[in-house]
Amino acid sequence: MSFPRYPKYKVTGIEWLGDVPEHWEVRRLRQIGPILKGSGGSKEDVVETGLPCVRYGDLYTTHQFFIRQARTNISETRIKDYFEIHFGDVLFAASGEDIEEIGRSAVNLIEGVAYCGGDVIVLRPSVPNFPAFLGYSADSRIAKAQKASMGRGTTIKHIYPSELKGLILPFPPPDEQIRVATFLGRETAKIDALVGEQRRLIGLLKEKRRAVISHAVTRGLDPHTPIKASGIEWLGDVPSHWEVGRMANVFREVAESGVGDLPILSVSIHHGVSDKEFNAEEMDRKVTRSDDRSKYKRVAPGDLVYNMMRAWQGGFGTVTVEGMVSPAYVVARPKTSITTAYVEHLLRTPQAIEQMRRYSRGITDFRLRLYWDEFRNIQIPLPPEQEAVEICRAIKSMDNSFNELTAEAERAIQLLQERRAALISAAVTGKIDVRDIRDQQLTK
Repeated sequence: MSFPRYPKYKVTGIEWLGDVPEHWEVRRLRQIGPILKGSGGSKEDVVETGLPCVRYGDLYTTHQFFIRQARTNISETRIKDYFEIHFGDVLFAASGEDIEEIGRSAVNLIEGVAYCGGDVIVLRPSVPNFPAFLGYSADSRIAKAQKASMGRGTTIKHIYPSELKGLILPFPPPDEQIRVATFLGRETAKIDALVGEQRRLIGLLKEKRRAVISHAVTRGLDPHTPIKASGIEWLGDVPSHWEVGRMANVFREVAESGVGDLPILSVSIHHGVSDKEFNAEEMDRKVTRSDDRSKYKRVAPGDLVYNMMRAWQGGFGTVTVEGMVSPAYVVARPKTSITTAYVEHLLRTPQAIEQMRRYSRGITDFRLRLYWDEFRNIQIPLPPEQEAVEICRAIKSMDNSFNELTAEAERAIQLLQERRAALISAAVTGKIDVRDIRDQQLTK
């Protein structure tokens, strides 16, 4: 849908902003009100019941444009260390990892007493404004571009009050701000609903994929095949011609020393074993990289590799190329002609993941380790080799279909989010006149 423009515009002299409606004003943040600095203590101050507090990280993860409810509460005995925020204050994250997102902001709409922690910059408006409009405007595309140019630092990016006070925003009269914000609230809600539908679709696809794979690796592909009790509580019935055995029946642990010309491979909880060397930035941060490659473990195609500390989270996979892995990993090599990819698919089922967790040893989840002596005793179904190959082929084909559907939904989400951002930017800069637009099907 196309939108009307304002009858008259004026030149701002600002190249990236262009013209604005004739009756609008262009201001810097310092003309809106004082720029203040938040303060606060540590994570130890967080309690289940206390006074509401907004932390800088919440501006990235929880609040978009508006702060309606604080995610954390602070102990009343520690609140003197924190900065009290008022209704209508705009909070900016003063640090972050992404230069494109530095200074992420939201307007405080919490009724009553609330606070913010350190690494937060606070704009306290002293001129008449409608908070919701300021919430949209201060984190719109034109605002984000300016904030990104103000960011400083390498690994951790920072933005400072001295820079932020120069942020330029166009403002309509307060009564018009209300109409613009009302329009945006209504129309972004429609877009958000469509995004929600696509995300639910992705969730359903993931559930369907898990169910299909789980059935394939435990019951096979033929729905009419006779079944028998496996004797394994977590597994239940299996095809009558399948065998059941322990990991030790089909795998043995190996620990061959690495050699200099082989690539170092990673093991991801999401993607299994990589098929190429990864650089220092991609290294598992919990494993120290050594220049002495003989300390690594050599792996071969068909090996099953798992991270002792993260196996129960999915940190395992099938090796497809010659290479080396961290000495913190266990390398299991097939003793028979078993299809390792089939075993990997089996181990990724929820019930098998739970078995790996049960066999892991440690005081807490963060310290759980799955040693070979425990892993070797996990019982699994063992289909004939050719059938295991066919199951893997079927899973790959099904994966391709699910991936296509998921990618289509993700593209739809991206387009909707781009439309949402463009609509907000156009409305808060006066490129479109929404004063008299009523509820319409703008998202079609």
